[in-house]
Amino acid sequence: MSMELIWLLPGLLVVFLGVALWTALAWPAARGTENEPQAGAISVLIPARNEEHNIASCLQSVMAQGRSVGEIIVLDDNSTDATARIVSALTEQDSRIRLIRGTKLPAGWSGKCWACQQLAEAAGSPWMLYLDADTRLRDAAAGRILATATHFRCSLLSCWPGMDMHGFWEQLLMPLLNFLTFTMYPAPLAYIREDDASLGLAHGACILMRREEYYLAGAHAAVKDQLFEDTKLARHWREQGLRGCCIDGGDLVRVRMYDSLRAIFLGFEKNFYSAFGNSYSFFAFLLLHLGLFLLPFILLGLALAGTAPAGLLPAVFAASCIVLATRLVLSLRFRHPLWSILLHPCAELLLLAIALNSWWRTVSGRGVRWKGRTYNAARPEAG
Repeated sequence: MSMELIWLLPGLLVVFLGVALWTALAWPAARGTENEPQAGAISVLIPARNEEHNIASCLQSVMAQGRSVGEIIVLDDNSTDATARIVSALTEQDSRIRLIRGTKLPAGWSGKCWACQQLAEAAGSPWMLYLDADTRLRDAAAGRILATATHFRCSLLSCWPGMDMHGFWEQLLMPLLNFLTFTMYPAPLAYIREDDASLGLAHGACILMRREEYYLAGAHAAVKDQLFEDTKLARHWREQGLRGCCIDGGDLVRVRMYDSLRAIFLGFEKNFYSAFGNSYSFFAFLLLHLGLFLLPFILLGLALAGTAPAGLLPAVFAASCIVLATRLVLSLRFRHPLWSILLHPCAELLLLAIALNSWWRTVSGRGVRWKGRTYNAARPEAG
């Protein structure tokens, strides 16, 4: 690599640092208050498959939301653990809670999409708040989410959750979710270019939708075979001429997505390749990450070891510092552990390995695994 060309690395990285800074400074959080909550305006809908360790805490956080929540419906998606029994016990504490049993997964549907479709059919309130079982709502969050949707005139509003990370592997790898997203996705731009479908974004942990527009957009059937269904639905929503927004919801919603290295691996593996849909864009993304967010550290190590030209040192040192500065900006914004920034190259290597495994399992037909089901590019297993 020529000495002149190597200076492209810090130059390009400044752009990604700028995107991260813009998001950190200008991405909206919750707006409005629940001064006059609309009684019964929200149906809280929770798909649950083998969630015995999460469902009680999730429901307790929802039960504390107050009068804006008219009903709380949990769909037991063919669980083989104590999920249904725990929900049934909690119905005695809050009459708003209702347990329904999911039917067998039809061909051509992902498990979560089918569960969400069934939940919508059971809901009766004008607004539907979809939560994952590992989601925890802060006090008065449901009313504030609805007030925020009203403020922004959205019929779909997703709250990007704050992440609770307790173990080493969580604190090392989970911050990369926000790093991957908010170095590439200029979140404030979505509020400027309201009609741009490519700027649709959602996090499945917390999505509020107005029921009428949900069916107008085709419901979850519009994205029925997608594993990356949350953002696909947000983009589809905008394609239909409907207004969808995603806010920084860290003060309203918390989630501990994965609690072990294996869970992180399987969760990232499930979503990674499906987020792109084809090998061309997937490998373009991987090459971009390899070249910009990992290569500077490799070249810096080689230059310091004397096995690469010393003239590379200023450029790769500057590039490495910009990558770490980008991590720092996002870590401060989202309150991630700062120590994990220093292990960024290790986290990137693991991420690329997971991504390649996601691609290989999909294109080879072996499929990706999640919650006892195996999905490939063509069809999910029934069950």
